[in-house]
Amino acid sequence: MKNSIFNKFFGYLLTLIFIITVNFFIPRLMPGDPFTYLSSDESGMSVNYSDAEVQKYKEYYGLDKPLRIQYLGYIRNILKGDLGYSIILNDKVTNIVFTRITWTLGIVIISIIISSLFGSLLGSVSAYNRNKLIDKMLYFVFMTISEIPGFIIGLIFLFFFAAYLNIFPLAGGITPFTDYKSTLELIKDILYHGILPTLSLSFINMGGFYLISRNSMINVLEKDYIVTANAKGLRISSIIFNHALRNALLPIITRMFLSLGKAIGGAVLIENVFRYPGLGTLMREAVFFRDYPLIQGIFLIMAVMVLMMNFMADMIYKKLDPRLR
Repeated sequence: MKNSIFNKFFGYLLTLIFIITVNFFIPRLMPGDPFTYLSSDESGMSVNYSDAEVQKYKEYYGLDKPLRIQYLGYIRNILKGDLGYSIILNDKVTNIVFTRITWTLGIVIISIIISSLFGSLLGSVSAYNRNKLIDKMLYFVFMTISEIPGFIIGLIFLFFFAAYLNIFPLAGGITPFTDYKSTLELIKDILYHGILPTLSLSFINMGGFYLISRNSMINVLEKDYIVTANAKGLRISSIIFNHALRNALLPIITRMFLSLGKAIGGAVLIENVFRYPGLGTLMREAVFFRDYPLIQGIFLIMAVMVLMMNFMADMIYKKLDPRLR
């Protein structure tokens, strides 16, 4: 047991080291350094650094040093909890990321709740009616949705519900230049702007919950106690939800934690469709302006969150399933 935990921890540690290494070198593969790029017409910024200023800023951020020295310094700073200072936003990367991450986590957590609830219920209904018309229809719908890229679903929602029907706002997280009379009004406005991004993320993840619920329920419905429940003449809803679904929850719960990591990645695209002020739009801005510290900070925090969710899913699965212990 101890060896298993050690091997698992060692595996996650190696993965984290690999992510940190890739996270450092990938931004530096982009053409040009941040300060040279900011001085170019391509950036669209009204900045014109002289060669002396560019050199001075490179020295300040350590970009004039060899990559090996920069990498060792990056590792040393991470161990101290220092993710650096944003070149563009002129603030600590940790402050910027943790301000934006609350927006992303809000839509991610709500979308996981929605997708797991509806996906699991519909998967259960589909499994009980296996090979019947309703099962074939639901299977076709969710397989189709699963093949559509997330940003396409977001664009469809944006064009139909926001542009065509004018029910929801086109972009943003709050209504700009609004003087809110109370905190409740602010919360309502934030929720109002978050509906379409949340629904888009929910649709992306719902297919996975539907499939795992359907497959798990099919296995459970073949058990003897379900046959006995049918023979007793119990209501279909009681058989599905009280007997079968309760015993098929283990893979669904595990999927919830694994989906959190996937949903955070999906939120990057969805947020850019709706110009939602989370990590997704922040990442796009950081990449566009070659803000190395900010790019590294965003990717690192997202990667750590995904690894944590995977680790929690693994631990919960072992806790709930005695056979694995």
